[in-house]
Amino acid sequence: MPGKKASETMRRQQILKAAHDVALRQGLGGVTLRAVAARARLSHGLVLFHFKRKDQLVSALVDRVLTTSLSLGIAEDVSSIRDPRERLRSLLRQEMARFSGDTRQVRLFLEYWALGTRNSVIRAKVSAELERYRAAFRVLTQEVLHSEPSRFAGVTADGLAAVAVSFINGCAVQAMIDPDGFDMEEYLRAVQGIFGRVPMAA
Repeated sequence: MPGKKASETMRRQQILKAAHDVALRQGLGGVTLRAVAARARLSHGLVLFHFKRKDQLVSALVDRVLTTSLSLGIAEDVSSIRDPRERLRSLLRQEMARFSGDTRQVRLFLEYWALGTRNSVIRAKVSAELERYRAAFRVLTQEVLHSEPSRFAGVTADGLAAVAVSFINGCAVQAMIDPDGFDMEEYLRAVQGIFGRVPMAA
């Protein structure tokens, strides 16, 4: 029946949300059926109805984690910037702040990255989502190259997008390693000292 199907879908999403909450707090090792049932305030049997084993739940959770981690939403104040290079700089700052401010999510993503070395399905999903995230930068990097061809001579839109994403990822990892000591402005000043212009605070 349609009503029952909808109810089961909603219940499954409730379980996955609870699993995500548990994973953020305790890592994938803490994602047990009982822990998730307790977090969702559901019976252990109901969780078992949807996910027979922990590995099924962990595999189902990867989509939610990847979407949360790697969906690129460009803030309105960033998209309204007219200068292409300044727009790209502002997007870098936006994403650096997002990742460095949510180190638990970064750690969880890296757990799935490691799990993907042993699980081909998870590896394919992680790789595809990383490619989608990088591809989302290509429109902006193409605009930058078109507006300043001499500044970026020999650079492709894909290459510039890869550098942008690498920069963000590096910031996220450093923030995860030292969440209390990481200072994004210091990070940017250090990179500026090595390479020259990078996105700096106004």
